[in-house]
Amino acid sequence: MLWAVAMGCGGARAPALQAPTAPQPQLPFAGQPSPARPAAACDAAQLAISRDADARAAPWSVSQHLAKSFPDGQVSWLMPEAKYQEYVVKPAARKWGRCTKAASGRTEQTTCYLFAAPAAVIHDVVKRSMRDGRHDPAALGKALGLPATNLEGSLRMMTLDIDDAGTCVRLPVDDDPGVQKCKTAEDTECFKFGGYTSGGVPELMVLDAPVDRTAIEQVP
Repeated sequence: MLWAVAMGCGGARAPALQAPTAPQPQLPFAGQPSPARPAAACDAAQLAISRDADARAAPWSVSQHLAKSFPDGQVSWLMPEAKYQEYVVKPAARKWGRCTKAASGRTEQTTCYLFAAPAAVIHDVVKRSMRDGRHDPAALGKALGLPATNLEGSLRMMTLDIDDAGTCVRLPVDDDPGVQKCKTAEDTECFKFGGYTSGGVPELMVLDAPVDRTAIEQVP
């Protein structure tokens, strides 16, 4: 649920800005199966987490979530300009998200975790939040179920084709880095398991999303 504060990790040039475009969802024809997703991109650890999440969400699953809310494979997220410069541009990050290291056999493996939503949804709410050429943080936060303070000032809007990039995706879980856990049952601006933000926006956990395959736009 924190795709407004994505970070980056490790060592490549950030891509050049691209002209704003509104992605158009491509719904499958009636009777046509949903496009295959890159399950093979998930390592054993992430595949196990995904299976556990699907079992917990049953009869819902990440495959159903993708077919319903991400039919075109396009995901987007927002990031404050200052954090974009600090965590992506300055370190020449290769991947988006909060990155953690874990032992994998005799080596250490780095995995970067990113919350993302359907690109069409993000592009639409950003467009509707604009007031006199600038986005309204309160309106944007209300639409996305995020604190307005996370969306103040200039933003960057990222869009990635998860099918083209071949990234691992699954339902977000409580132990994912960046999760803002609820302190009471009445809390609203916090993580709720099930694939939706507290504002009702579909979300995915995207693993190791590549910076160099991402379209980046500025939101004043």
